[in-house]
Amino acid sequence: MYNRTTPSCAKNRTSAPHQSVILGFDPGRDKCGIAVMADDAQVYYHQVVPAAEAIATIDRLLHQYPVSLLVMGDRTTAKAWQQQINRNLSQPPPIVTVDEHYSTLEARDRYWQIYPPKGLTRLIPQGMRQPPRPVDDIVAIILIERYIANR
Repeated sequence: MYNRTTPSCAKNRTSAPHQSVILGFDPGRDKCGIAVMADDAQVYYHQVVPAAEAIATIDRLLHQYPVSLLVMGDRTTAKAWQQQINRNLSQPPPIVTVDEHYSTLEARDRYWQIYPPKGLTRLIPQGMRQPPRPVDDIVAIILIERYIANR
């Protein structure tokens, strides 16, 4: 259904990956996007969480998946979040920041690839459509893809 640039997505996959995975984190003041993805573009988890729940969600995912690296956007409050992660997690993975320039715009387009519009929404040009929910989790997926493409 999706190729390398449009990974298949799942909120919570039941099968655990057989390889290490990357945790993507789009930090924000009010909400954060979090995703877990393998090198082969298989997405095991993606969700937007309130900022107050981000550290606990990351901690839970670190125990649930074999995370080898945390990839984080480099803009909004990134340094403060990096310090918070290192301070609040007993064994934080290595953290790499990735340029998140235009990632939200890319995530809006990706949203419509993952969740094609239905009904009359199909008739609205894609550039004029607004996703019905925040796309920070898709930004987290894009950050992982950018890291993989540039390593």
